[in-house]
Amino acid sequence: MTPSRSRGRSGSAPGAPLRTGSLRTRTVVAVTALLAVLLLALALTVQALVGDRLRAQVVERLGDRAAAAAALVGTVDDDDLADRLSAQGVSVVVTSPDGGAVTAGPSPDDLRAGPGADPLGELPGPAGGPRDSGSATGGTTGSGGTTPPDPTSTEPTSGDATVSVTSSSVVDDGDLIRYEAVLSDGTELALTAGTSSIDDTLATLRGVLLGASAAFLLLAAGALVLVVRRTLRPLERMTAVARSISGGDRGRRLRPTRPTTELGRTAAAFDEMLDDLERAEGAALAAEARLRSFVSDAAHELRTPVAGIQAAADTLVRAQLDDDERERLTVHVVRESLRAGRLIGDMLLMARLDEGLALDPRPLDVAEVARGAAERQRVRGGDVAVEVVTDGPVPPVAGDPDRLGQVVGNLLDNAVRHARSSVRVSVVSRGVDDTAEVIVRVDDDGRGVDDADRERVFDRLVRLDEARARGDGGSGLGLPIARAIARAHGGDVVCLPRAAGGGADPGLGGARFELRLPATARSATQSAAAQSSSAQTETPLHAHPTWHGGAERNRPE
Repeated sequence: MTPSRSRGRSGSAPGAPLRTGSLRTRTVVAVTALLAVLLLALALTVQALVGDRLRAQVVERLGDRAAAAAALVGTVDDDDLADRLSAQGVSVVVTSPDGGAVTAGPSPDDLRAGPGADPLGELPGPAGGPRDSGSATGGTTGSGGTTPPDPTSTEPTSGDATVSVTSSSVVDDGDLIRYEAVLSDGTELALTAGTSSIDDTLATLRGVLLGASAAFLLLAAGALVLVVRRTLRPLERMTAVARSISGGDRGRRLRPTRPTTELGRTAAAFDEMLDDLERAEGAALAAEARLRSFVSDAAHELRTPVAGIQAAADTLVRAQLDDDERERLTVHVVRESLRAGRLIGDMLLMARLDEGLALDPRPLDVAEVARGAAERQRVRGGDVAVEVVTDGPVPPVAGDPDRLGQVVGNLLDNAVRHARSSVRVSVVSRGVDDTAEVIVRVDDDGRGVDDADRERVFDRLVRLDEARARGDGGSGLGLPIARAIARAHGGDVVCLPRAAGGGADPGLGGARFELRLPATARSATQSAAAQSSSAQTETPLHAHPTWHGGAERNRPE
């Protein structure tokens, strides 16, 4: 079974193509759709509010008619009352206390079937407004009938009690609004109005809202196209910058004026990415150049001993030699093979340091490491005097004793190689608590290192011009190895400028290298041991010159 491919957080397969639809189109469509939804919701809300208000007005008008009917009861008969209440297309049913019922106006079925008169019109008669026929002041109507007197007049009316509406109810089934009222004298009124005019009004309002919304959406879409095009202009500039950079213009940047905004953060991240890419490209080119130089120098360094070995071996095989000449050539083969072997060993060590050297750290006294390196130098012999000086108690460091011994040995070999007569190794401490560090300072009385070469001496297979005589040995890997091992311990190896030789510690006038290591917290036992060895110690030793950089550099004579 084929294993399933892992998926990212979004659930899509790694390397899935990015959806790159038009951002401008997406924005315009999304905003237009949102506006359409909002306008539709607004239209529905307005329609519902207006419809409710119109129905409430119908109910109010029907209530006014019921109140007017209460004022007319007793002054007009039921037929005339029903006729007056049925104006403007209202269906009226008047039921007297004795059970008789009088109807007027269109029937509810007629109101439901088709449009009728406006039920919101003014109520004729004493409720106010013009009447359909007759007059509110009494007298004879146009058809010859008599009109009851206006109940609002000051003339006395029949009955001593005032009739009023005691209860009412409203029934709205969507097409009809039925208002039922019971008067205080027992008369019951049923007033029914159609809602077709309300529906027509709402339909007109709906059309107006939809037309206006459509026109507004068209205008908004056009404006959005212009606004979004201007808003996305920074993205187009990013695209142009990216294309120019891919075309070779590595120095172009966006440099946002407001890096806290969304586009500003994007532009700032874009610039940071370009800076990182430019640095990475520069580092890659520099690493490639260093690699080519390293391979070339390594091949050149190996060619000399290999050529010497080949020539001596060929002579030993082909020529008839006496014993002295054969011994001389044999020693030459051994010497050159050892030289090539040391070079290859240093190159392998540099490769392991690049990959991450395995260390065996433990608390140790750096002063003892320095004394051990000086002792090994004494065993080799030579005319250069070496002294080891400790200035007071030195805190312990966490390190690999073999590797740190190799660092101090490389620095000491380099100093002896260039010294005239003496080398001094000073072990001091600097700082307190978390900032404390132990310094191993190696001084010589040679010509020193120029400021322009203080960093170059740590490059691989680099030797200063005066030290390029390969007959003296030296491939320029000792100092790079020393710095790499020191940095693996959290420290460093530096070459100080000439000015550092002045002041309270003028040095010996030549080169000065420092091994800097972070100190560890000292226990009470370690502190007591450091106090017991705090006296200044000088160990004069002698060694012969060796080649620049590297440990164990003596060659057989």
